[in-house]
Amino acid sequence: MKRMIAIGVLFLLHAYTSGAQVFVVDPVKGSDKASGNPAEPFRSLKRAAAAAAEYDGGDTVRIRLLPGLYLLDDKIVITRKQGILHSGSVYMIEAVVLPDDPLWTPAKMPVILSVSTNNSAVQFPHASGFIAATDHVVIRGLKFLGNTNPETKYYYPIAREDTIYHGLDIAQCYFIGERNSTPIQGAVWAHGAGVHVDHCIFYGCKNALLLFKAIRDFSVIHSIIIGAYEAAVWFGPFTSAFTFRDNIVFDCNFFWLRPEGTNPGYVFNNSVIANNKHYAGMYMNSGGLAAVDKNNFKENNIRKKAKVVLNEVGLDGQQKGYLHLSPTSDGYEIPAGIFSAGVRGEGEE
Repeated sequence: MKRMIAIGVLFLLHAYTSGAQVFVVDPVKGSDKASGNPAEPFRSLKRAAAAAAEYDGGDTVRIRLLPGLYLLDDKIVITRKQGILHSGSVYMIEAVVLPDDPLWTPAKMPVILSVSTNNSAVQFPHASGFIAATDHVVIRGLKFLGNTNPETKYYYPIAREDTIYHGLDIAQCYFIGERNSTPIQGAVWAHGAGVHVDHCIFYGCKNALLLFKAIRDFSVIHSIIIGAYEAAVWFGPFTSAFTFRDNIVFDCNFFWLRPEGTNPGYVFNNSVIANNKHYAGMYMNSGGLAAVDKNNFKENNIRKKAKVVLNEVGLDGQQKGYLHLSPTSDGYEIPAGIFSAGVRGEGEE
């Protein structure tokens, strides 16, 4: 069985490489003195990102991560030489084995853990994990934990600091924070257009999504936000419609925060938004947050009263569908969580 799995992983390593510049990372057996190809993987994400930054072709850049723990002692800047990109070209960081693959188990998911001190002074001192600094970035199939460094007060696993870039697709990822040991201030803090979040789980993050400047073409779908102890979403000036559907948001302090003095006509569809201390609120110009009762939201099939039951880790350890809704939960029929293509993930690891 193990031989069959190993052969399957080798097949996945060599698949989907046509028309792309591929770098492979193996945190267990790789070497940063290697070439970074499937047969000679790098050991660190830092080395792979440096190689990608030097690539001057117009094809897709694909950094593929084998299972293991990836420790970040600094930020990873996602960038490439700004030449003419081929049509459909993206910059992708992804797991070799993705959640929908039959070979996938929780142990196959690359884990990103930061130990960095503050590594950015943009707006205020903080630490970031990945900083998207190019167009058309795709991140999928990774598990982001928080930051263990006691000197770091604010940590953001994925950030985009500039408004000039377009395209940041985040799919099939976990963001798991623990406020007493590995806190996450905001799982995704991104300015600019084209932020798309699909099939992700946010658990125990202080805030899940922080979106403030020049936000257009935004979507969050098929995702679960659990226990955001400040807010699930902070949203800046509302200038264009976005897509919010098929989500589960519960046990948060605020569901949604907007700027003081605004009353935008957001549209929310087919979701469970329940057991949150406050539904909506405003972040004030003078600082602080205020709950609001009157909203101009348009809500279609939004359930605000529900009994949500999670598959949590128990005596048997992590099962394949951990932190997803239990079959006994309200909202189970909503296809939210890291699995797509009809995969529900109730099976054991």
